[in-house]
Amino acid sequence: MRVAAFNDLSGPDGVSIINRPIPEPGRREAVVSVEACSINRHDLWILEGDSAMVDTDDLPFVSGLDVAGTVRDVGDDVPDIEPGDRVVLCPNETCGTCRYCREGPENLCENFSLYHGGLAEAARVQADRLVPLPDSVGMVEAAALPTAYMTAYHMLRRVEAGPTDVVFIPGVTGGVGVAGVQLVAVLDARSVGTSSSRAKLDRLESLGLDHPVEGTDPNDIRDLVADIGPVDGVLNHLGGAYTQLGLDVLRRGGRMAVCGRTAGGTSEIDIPDLFLGHKHVIGSTMGTQGDLETLVELVADGAFTPEIDETYSLERTDAAFATMQDRESVGKLVVTP
Repeated sequence: MRVAAFNDLSGPDGVSIINRPIPEPGRREAVVSVEACSINRHDLWILEGDSAMVDTDDLPFVSGLDVAGTVRDVGDDVPDIEPGDRVVLCPNETCGTCRYCREGPENLCENFSLYHGGLAEAARVQADRLVPLPDSVGMVEAAALPTAYMTAYHMLRRVEAGPTDVVFIPGVTGGVGVAGVQLVAVLDARSVGTSSSRAKLDRLESLGLDHPVEGTDPNDIRDLVADIGPVDGVLNHLGGAYTQLGLDVLRRGGRMAVCGRTAGGTSEIDIPDLFLGHKHVIGSTMGTQGDLETLVELVADGAFTPEIDETYSLERTDAAFATMQDRESVGKLVVTP
């Protein structure tokens, strides 16, 4: 089978198509014929050498978390999955034995990790991490869900967003940002989102963005968001200076979930504002398999359609990463082996 492998950690030019044997499923495993796999900032960080998870000793490395396809084969002790089933993978990998695996939620697992290997024609996965897909949910749309939409949905749960709430999403044109806008609308809440591009904001408005804010300077954004009104929740996938910005615009008692570091791995915050305002800063990683099952149901019911910017053949995986690196896209980039 063909795989899109990272042969060096130099960026998009480090991707090559190589051949590997089709994997055989072990006990409690399944092999999925991959029909779509979306890419994420997480994959790009690995490809750029900016991840502690992968180094040169691991090369060639096949990334790809968000697998959708058809079950090809199953191993022993797989009771609920059969060849021919349409599925999407929850990429969470958990130990199953720690306190947090026992008590939940699963993404608190002390040994939490993520699946890699979806940028290939076939992928061997844990069978119990496969979520069935109704016929009404397309493979490309399903592949968009596991990382970006599951992360955004879990963050919205953590900030307790509900009808009429105002949710602020800085950097709204990224994968989590676009997902957040669509899911805020599903919740009958209102969204405020920022971008440096007026054209991208126009596109987000067509997806349900209620209050577009053009700009990148946190001080300017702070004033523009203040004119809109107090914010009940913040989805912060940027980190850096945007953490204090999120606190600044939050109402008293408001909640901010943080899931990323695209704008910086450290943040300086005003501690008195935090405690005097009874504000909450909440770390959030991915989501749960239950979150993914809910998202599949919402798509099947027509509540929203995942936004896809472009699809790429496996041979053009390098081009998909170049597009992500250049920040040209709005919505998900999906490889279709």
